[in-house]
This record gives sequence, C-alpha cells and structure tokens, in this order.
Amino acid sequence: MGEIEDGEADHITTDVQGQKCALVCECTAPESVSGKDNLPFLNAVLKNPVCKLYRFPTSDNKWMRIREQMSESILSFHIPKELISLHIKEDLCRNQELKELGELSPHWDNLRKNVLTHCDQMVNMYQGILKELSKETGSSFKSSSSKGERTLEFVPVNLHLQRMHVHSPHLKDALYDVITVGAPAAHFQGFKNGGLRKLLHRFETERRNTEYQFIYYSPENTAKAKEVLSNINQLQPLIATYADLLLNSASQHSPDSLKNSLKMLSEKTELFVHAFKDQLVRSALLALYTARPGGILKKPPSPKNSTEESSPQDPPPPMKRQDSIPHHSDYDEEEWDRVWANVGKSLNCIIAMVDKLIERDGGSGGSSSSSKNEEKDPSLVDSIITHPREDWYEQLYPLILTLKDCMGEVVNRAKQSLTFVLLQELAYSLPQCLMLTLRRDIVFSQALAGLVCGFIIKLHTSLHDPGFLQQLHTVGLVVQYEGLLSTYSDEIGMLEDMAVGISDLKKVTFKITEAKSNDVLPVITGRREHYVVEVKLPARMFESLPLQIKEGQLLHVYPVLFNVGINEQQTLAERFGDVSLQESINQENFELLKEYYTIFMEKMPPDYISHFQEQNDLKGLLENLHQNIQAKKRKNVEIMWLAATICRKLNGIRFTCCKSAKDRTSMSVTLEQCSILRDEHQLHKDFFIRALDCMRREGCRIENVLKNIKCRKYAFNMLQLMAFPKYYRPPEGTYGKADT
Repeated sequence: MGEIEDGEADHITTDVQGQKCALVCECTAPESVSGKDNLPFLNAVLKNPVCKLYRFPTSDNKWMRIREQMSESILSFHIPKELISLHIKEDLCRNQELKELGELSPHWDNLRKNVLTHCDQMVNMYQGILKELSKETGSSFKSSSSKGERTLEFVPVNLHLQRMHVHSPHLKDALYDVITVGAPAAHFQGFKNGGLRKLLHRFETERRNTEYQFIYYSPENTAKAKEVLSNINQLQPLIATYADLLLNSASQHSPDSLKNSLKMLSEKTELFVHAFKDQLVRSALLALYTARPGGILKKPPSPKNSTEESSPQDPPPPMKRQDSIPHHSDYDEEEWDRVWANVGKSLNCIIAMVDKLIERDGGSGGSSSSSKNEEKDPSLVDSIITHPREDWYEQLYPLILTLKDCMGEVVNRAKQSLTFVLLQELAYSLPQCLMLTLRRDIVFSQALAGLVCGFIIKLHTSLHDPGFLQQLHTVGLVVQYEGLLSTYSDEIGMLEDMAVGISDLKKVTFKITEAKSNDVLPVITGRREHYVVEVKLPARMFESLPLQIKEGQLLHVYPVLFNVGINEQQTLAERFGDVSLQESINQENFELLKEYYTIFMEKMPPDYISHFQEQNDLKGLLENLHQNIQAKKRKNVEIMWLAATICRKLNGIRFTCCKSAKDRTSMSVTLEQCSILRDEHQLHKDFFIRALDCMRREGCRIENVLKNIKCRKYAFNMLQLMAFPKYYRPPEGTYGKADT
C-alpha cells in the first residue's frame, strides 16, 4: 500500500472553531497506482480517485497517519450493459421457443399471441435502454440527482469505493474498504404500490387464488423449467461436439484418444439424461398435449389433485387454476419414457462398441462404464457385429447418428413442454408480470454492479493472503449490506426493492480466469436464475491462486442485509407506523449470517479454525447481534456496528447504503472509520469527535456531496438532525436543505 511521505504530516493543519483538525492535505495519487501496492490492475476498475491525508494522536501520544480514498468505478455502467445484453438474448430465445410451440387450440393460441406481443415490446424497450447506455462511453458515475432517469434505471446510484489506509506507530498497516452505493431500487417506476417484496408476494398470492384459464405452476416449478431449458441449450451442442471428437479419434485409430473422447461424451450425456428425470417434464408434456387442438379430456380428473378442466374449444365458464395436470385417457405416458430412455441406450451401444473395438485391437480392457453396462445387459455387446477390416469410424458413425437423433427427439419434446410451463406464468397477468420482471431486472442490475466491484477489490487486496484464498474456494464470501432506509413512505418501497435485489445475488457465482489481453473487464454469462461473473487476472497474479480456483471452480457469495432507519421518517414509523418490515429483514438475514458462520466453521481446516477462534470471538458477536435484533429497540445502530464487525472478521465485503449514498451514508462511514481508529488503532479518546468532524468537514465524503449536488452541504434540516442517533450529526456549517 502507498505510504504517506515523511514530512507530509508536519505542516498543514486546519483550525476549526479553535480546535486543531488534523487534515494534512489532499493527495492526487491514489494508492492503487503506487509501486508498493503492486495492484495496478485496479486502475481498470476504479476511476477519478479523491484522496485525503490525516494524522491523529494515539493514546500514548504518538501519531498515526491515515489515507482516505474515494473512487468511482466504471463497472457502474459496464455491468448493466452486460446484463441487459444477456436479458435481450434470453428473451429473444424465449420468444422464439414460444413461436415454435406448434399448433395450439384457439384459447392457448390467443394467449400465446398476446404474450408474444408484450414480450416483443419488452425486448424493444431493453434494446432502446442498451442503445442509450452505449452512448455513455467512459462514464463511471451516476449522481443522486439522476436516480429517477429512465435511461439510467439499471445503473447504480453514486457507487464508490470508500477506503481507509491506516499507518500506526505500533500496529501493522491496515486497510478498510466499504462500498457505498444508493439502495438498489426502481426509482423511475416509483413506490406508490410498494416495492418488490410486497409486489411479488401479492402477485403470487393472486395467481394462486384467482380463477383464470391457465395452469398454475409454483415459482419453484417455473424456475425449474427455466433451469432445465438452460441445461438443454448448454448440453446439446456440447454432446454433439464430443460425439464428433469421438468420431475424429476413431478415424485416427487412437485407443487412448478414443477412451478420453468417450469419457467426456458419457459424462455430458449422463447429465443430459439426468436433467429429464424431474416429474415436471412429465406433467408439462401432458399439459401441452391437452392444449393441442382436439385435446379434450375424456376422463374426469382426480379431485385429490386438481379441478375439472373444460375443453379449450368450448365457450368456457371461468376455469380455476390447476395445481397439477389430470391424467388424459388418450395420452400414452410411457411414450416419453421410451423416448427419454433411448438416449441412454444409444450411449450404452456406443460404449459397448468402443470397448469391442479396443479389445479387438489388443487394448488393455475397456472403459469402466462399459463393464457396468455389460453386467446389466450382456447381450448388448454381442448384438453389435464388428468387422475387423472396417475402420473404427464406419463402425461408430451410425451409432453416433442414432444418439443425435434420439437426443434431438427428446430436446424437441422437452423444449416445447417446458416452454408451455413458462407461457402459464406470462399469460396470467399481462403486462403486470413483465413489469415485475423489468423492476426486478433493474434492481438486480444495480445490486450486481456493486457486488462485482466489491468482489474484484476484495480479491485484489487479499490476493496474497492464503487463508482468504482458501476460504474463497472452500466456503465463499459473506457480503454484508448496511441499510439506513426508514420504514416510512417511499423508503418502504425502496427497502422492499433492496431486500429482493440483495437476496437475488445468491444466484451469482464468480469464476477467475487468466487474462489473455489488456481487456480485463469482467464478463457475465448465464440467465436470470443463475449468473456467472468471470473475473480476469494477469498471468503473474493468476498463477499465485490455489489450484481449485485456477481450474475454474465456481466461487459463491452469501449476501446479507441489516437495516436500521435513523432519520426523522423512522421516528414517525416507530411512533405511528409499522417497523415490522425492518424487523423481518434483520431476523431473516441474521439466520443467513449464522448459516454462513456454521458452514465456515465446518469446512475450514482445523488448524485455521483454532487460530481464527483465538483472534476472534465471533460466536459472542453473533449472540450479541441476535439479542439486539430481538430487543426491538428504537434506532438500534448497535445492530449495524455488530454486523459490520462480524463481516470484517469473516473477510467479507462491506456495503453501506441509504437512498442516495450521499448524506446518511457519509455520516455512517465516517463514524465507522473513526470507531475503527479508536477500537483497533488506539486513537486518543479526546480526539474521537475532532477526527469525526474533520473527516466530515474536509474529507472525501463532503467531496462526494459536491460531485452529486454541486454544493458542499449535507442535505439535512434541523428536524432530521434532532432525530439522528448520537454521532450521526454533521459538524456546524456543513448541512443545509433537506434531501429530496
């Protein structure tokens, strides 16, 4: 890390109301470009740094030196553009699959046409937003005054890295990072009807209970259908590629190559077959069958499982949704079993043939897979006639062709049936369903941009810590969000959006790869239910990673949110309103944090755990956090301090959020910095308030206010200041009009 040069701290001080404020000076060179940091790669992510240098006395009357740094990130715009591109690709694919559903009865066909019309409009909207964002070349910052702009909806508000580097006379240098960002929320959409948490619950309740001509599938089944469709789209081309590799190995008459190609083909085909074992595929096939023209039920359904369904061709009375599909007298359920099983049988024939060819060639035994299959079906190999003089390619080609044909038949049927499942969700309530999807995409995009920024920074600063790297691939990282939103008026909707957006980050995994060019920006792949973020490192840094990470192991994150409203609106909520939303969120996320701690203690090596427990009383901190959450005390900021401390001790990623990450966030991060200096670095007790006022008056956070609203005033009025907890009030002369 970059050090403060000798002499820098000896000259400049700022007299504030008769007391010395130890702001040393501004610094133009950020830490990340200093030679000592050895992390120039961060320059590809962080932009426009603001640096401040301080010195403060310690309890033994020596001096500690502090460098405060605040930086923007180009990921603010890069991640949303990546994500929107994926949404467009995913939605275009879904629309095409809906068109390829085949002939449907008039009722279902009209629903499909209506869905496609709305879905095409959504794709056009996403394409327009992406076009506008693409014009923002080189942008790395969205100001708080722009949070309601439609073209910037997907971009996080006021995203920054807030860093404090402490150089103390007795202790080792330490680095403390917090990502500050506006609460992920759909500001342009508004909060008149609440946020995502309430809207999704209401939508699902109405969908489950409303009488309507559609088939009800639970959110879990809908997500499962999307997962199976995604697996199909990934595995089918892979299997075709490995089948061609097998034929190529056969043409070269190479036993070793043939075995390796067969192993890869077998693994992928077995995954393919396994994907269709779910009962959902069976019920979806039957549902689609009944939706075809003439698909009339001749046998009444079992009252235990469903309600009666009329013919879609009759002018219907309202038809109650169905929790499951009734049996159809003309439908042959065993036909799907035969089609599905043919893929496995085709693979077994290929395995048997490969073993036979290698055996006749004098190879040392066949594949382990084939021996298992021969035990099950000894006639399988005998039924294959081989001709020694024919080449291997000619022997395997017709079997590969059969495998591809069988696989194509399975894919065709499964794709159509599962697409029909997705049609049900979309058909229920247009355009409400798509608007909910849009809102969730917007909130998730803002949350993901911050997460990727935090992950990359954490990775770079901890790259030489073996314990951290082991924790990264063994357990994953906890990501702790500190929320300062009130549970009153519009901020209730913001908190509801934020809670869902942060929870959705559980769908994200990371993969670290070696950078092959100067383009080191992260790449996102996947779909709405599962994303993989590829983080690129230069060769010298990549080589220092553990083998598991270098081999592409997916790395998990565990996001948790703790919220404590601190302003005057929270005072109103506590006295005249409802704080149950905040209480529920804190309790739910405490359980998630405790679950992460349990996994951490179980999976990390015993020698690491013993050392870790000596250094940290995490169990006591967790118990204290739980007691504070249960206490239901007004504006209990101890919850935030305990959660932040636990996160730091677990090598986690820290976030602090309010509506715009400008005023309340500034009060919180400066208080956290000074508290760390007091508790961890022996800041003199008589200088705590002075240091706090100094950072708020002259530090990076007042610069953040300036770049957002072109004014060096925190947006607080007297009513708000009176409502704030102790130590959350800015110094005299640094506040003005209330935030809008």
